[in-house]
Amino acid sequence: MRKRLPIAGLLGLALLASGCGSSEPEKSGNVEISYALWEKNDAPAAQKIIDAFQKANPGVTVKLEITPWDQYWTKLQTAAAGGAAPDVFWMSSLNVRMYAKGGVIAAADESKTTGFTPATVAGYRYDGKLWALPFSVSLPALWYDKKLFDAAGVKYPTADWTWDDVKAAAKKLTDPAKKQWGIMTPMWDQGGFYNTMIQAGGRVLSADGKKSGFDEAGSIQGLEFWTDLMIKDKVAPQAQVYNDTEPLQLFQTGKIGMQYGGSWFAATYAANPEVKSRVDLVPLPKGPAQEGVIVASLANAVSAKTEHPKEATAFAAFFASEEGQKIFSDAGGASISAREGTQDGFYKAYPDFNLKGLFEGSMPHGVEYPVTLDTAKWQDVQNKLLVDAWTGKRPTADVAKDIAVKMNEILAKE
Repeated sequence: MRKRLPIAGLLGLALLASGCGSSEPEKSGNVEISYALWEKNDAPAAQKIIDAFQKANPGVTVKLEITPWDQYWTKLQTAAAGGAAPDVFWMSSLNVRMYAKGGVIAAADESKTTGFTPATVAGYRYDGKLWALPFSVSLPALWYDKKLFDAAGVKYPTADWTWDDVKAAAKKLTDPAKKQWGIMTPMWDQGGFYNTMIQAGGRVLSADGKKSGFDEAGSIQGLEFWTDLMIKDKVAPQAQVYNDTEPLQLFQTGKIGMQYGGSWFAATYAANPEVKSRVDLVPLPKGPAQEGVIVASLANAVSAKTEHPKEATAFAAFFASEEGQKIFSDAGGASISAREGTQDGFYKAYPDFNLKGLFEGSMPHGVEYPVTLDTAKWQDVQNKLLVDAWTGKRPTADVAKDIAVKMNEILAKE
């Protein structure tokens, strides 16, 4: 799920810390609060939750604001700088620390997270406090094209697959004469190489978040899983292909056997009848050292300057409640509800895909998305340097070690 926030202007948020809004709601008349999000596929679900909340709180109106991803953070940043951020708005773990440090968002009630897995909640803690209430999770998954597997006489992936199974299948599925590839290898952290780094026994960050793990042997092996598929084994398109065609679209051409993708791809693939009938997904294959998957989540944050803190806080809590999570799940949007035991509606919305197997097979091995105060800054370094590895310009191990050096310089200044 999209999570990145441009670095430009981020540090300016630290200058915004000044008083909060009143702790009491308006004494007369109706109260209106604004709620901002970016994913249009989740807007219908959000509206249903709004309707239920308004019914239970007749004096409160919630105005839904949808801003496309490519404008969302810039608009939010500008509004926050002017003291006019939405009362409640979508937040990601990648960005929450800077908004908390800048005094833009209010601390959340930890007790409202009962029923959420630790990996889902951990990313929203900073400086000893919780700063947002999770409402959805996004899981990486191995998507595969059943039609291509059938044609090549290869058995479908299962939850027991390993890296070796992926490599063996990719070789059998690759047919250069048909411009057909066994797997895609886009340079993607959340759904791709962060997972394989962990599965090989490496890590992105040290446990205290003060040191890079890119130079560890397991991390390097996890990165080489991808570059070897593309450069050594030649079972994946070259890196340039992903600049020309978005991976989500490339997989739908019927020329790619497997894709490390996301659970939220279900909404896109289900909307295409031809694609829906021939693709499915399983949990990520096991690595040589351990199982491990990045569990990314989204959460609702409350503005520290809202004029209606009581109502805004109550709405965020309702969204995270069992009732709110079931409504969210039943609407069948792009995201899986975060509270355990509320996912059945999402599964039923996409019956062609093994989403239940994905959730149940992945969550026990969930690892929180790696973040620090200046995540965006060191991720920019990570992504710029990894281009040399993905294009075969330099050995992956050398690139990984360089990333660690530069990351440590950035982390030392946090």
